[in-house]
Amino acid sequence: MDMPAAALPAARETRALLNAWQRDLPLVARPYDALGAPHGLSGAQVRAVLQRALDGGQASRIGAVFGVGAGGAGMLCALRVPAGELERVARIVDAEPGVNHNYAREHAFNLWFVATATDDARLQASVDRIERATGLAALRLPMRRAYRIDLGFDLDGADDAAPQAALPVTPVSDALRPLAARLEQGLALVERPFAALGAPLGLTEAEVIAALAEWCERGTLRRLGVVLRHHEFGISANAMTVFELPESEVDAAGERLAAQPGVTLCYRRESAPGWPYTLYCMVHGRERGAVRALIDAALRNAGLADRRHEVLFSTRRFKQTGARYFSEPAS
Repeated sequence: MDMPAAALPAARETRALLNAWQRDLPLVARPYDALGAPHGLSGAQVRAVLQRALDGGQASRIGAVFGVGAGGAGMLCALRVPAGELERVARIVDAEPGVNHNYAREHAFNLWFVATATDDARLQASVDRIERATGLAALRLPMRRAYRIDLGFDLDGADDAAPQAALPVTPVSDALRPLAARLEQGLALVERPFAALGAPLGLTEAEVIAALAEWCERGTLRRLGVVLRHHEFGISANAMTVFELPESEVDAAGERLAAQPGVTLCYRRESAPGWPYTLYCMVHGRERGAVRALIDAALRNAGLADRRHEVLFSTRRFKQTGARYFSEPAS
């Protein structure tokens, strides 16, 4: 599979390819051949480009982003960490296998993490362990509805695509949970990855492709492609904006907000004692001022500028890995 460096695209071209390959991985026997054909690249060259991105930390995996409700359980949590204790507490959070994202943010609640598990009992136990180890109580903020979430976003900040319709998500059947568990760990960089994905489970290549096609159609899979790590591309000025709204207004406001240019994620979560916010959006960018301008414009256009809200810029990424909804992460 190794290719001479001269046979691989230059850095600028590689970036454009990775950008394009974030979604719509072809559901055919040799998907890497199909990815490369429009660009004059062989399947072997595509696999080499992807391997280089994985090795360099630009990509976390080639695989799936499951829809909310497809299976398992997940939750956003936050800790109010005393001054001088952030590094120590962040290490404890990072060490919990179920945590896949962990960020410091500018707020009294200054450490935010996402935990996932195969079911809610395991999820709650994971957060319980963090609370015991840190001596801190966590805000527990489960998601209730996604308006725009993890479709991949343009590395050049030019992604103005309308959010996908909020499809009802069909959960993964019990019979296919082992397939989902293998898929969430990433596709192999081999000539026929779907055959390799299904073989240990006794599934044929055609059966795997048919299952993935149905998952895409039914909203079980939100995205299938290269999962990039945006910090490695200089997109590190990200901000989470949270809104306090009456229950009856959240969904309409979320749909308006999700349609605004620059909004990469938008979703509804439960409130918690001391945390009245239920609507969230994310804006990612390279420079703080530009991100702030996008947020201000989004709020004006969505009719939310005068509603109670807070903007929490991230200051440090401690952990970013793939979620595990169908398999237990390694301890």
